[in-house]
Amino acid sequence: MPGTLYLIPNTLGETEALSHVIPEHVQALTASLGYFVAENAKTARAFLKLVNAQHPLARPLQEIRIDELNVNTPAQALAALLEPLKAGQDAGLLSEAGVPAVADPGADLVHLAHQHGIPVRPLVGPSSLLLSVMASGLNGQSFAFNGYLPTDAAARAKRLKELEARSRQDKQTQLFIETPYRNAAMLDALLASCAGSTLICVATDISLPSESIRTQSSAQWKAQLAAGKTPDFHKKPTVFLLLAQ
Repeated sequence: MPGTLYLIPNTLGETEALSHVIPEHVQALTASLGYFVAENAKTARAFLKLVNAQHPLARPLQEIRIDELNVNTPAQALAALLEPLKAGQDAGLLSEAGVPAVADPGADLVHLAHQHGIPVRPLVGPSSLLLSVMASGLNGQSFAFNGYLPTDAAARAKRLKELEARSRQDKQTQLFIETPYRNAAMLDALLASCAGSTLICVATDISLPSESIRTQSSAQWKAQLAAGKTPDFHKKPTVFLLLAQ
């Protein structure tokens, strides 16, 4: 019988209170595993150290196998990552932050696991995308995640107008993210591209002590920035949401 591929949620940033965001049963299961596929091995080890503080690892950390799967992993290397599972060993798929396989290269491994008849079990934990929808006050019945938008200013403005038009037509909340050091540029582009009535949510450091989530109209955001009140989101993971009115 093949092993099970457990999809293990990570924290959304540095925190010492692991139990506040990762359920105890998830921590206990994580501590029992000896093989992980992780987006970043260093981040995975830091997470396992936090787990170990609550639930002693079944084996020393240096003896736990951690293979990396990230955007630089060639497609032909995925099959080898599943070999321990084919041999009957359970494994954990661990993202650098949040849940694996959502806006994460782990999705390709999950797809391959299904093709090989390997059981896949998703575990409960923080997802910045769902948490931001929950806290935004925008439409939670219909929403779409659009990943990263173009970095070119003209292409980004065009894309934002397309998303706003789709939101208006379908009454659908649009989500996207940005490289943290470009958060200010993204907000400026949003305000320049969207109608004054369009609702915009900026959700930063979700589930962390520095969490900040604010929804207001584009016009209200412009007034806030004009008054010198810039969100504290520089170099902090942020989800942007919009809903056209």
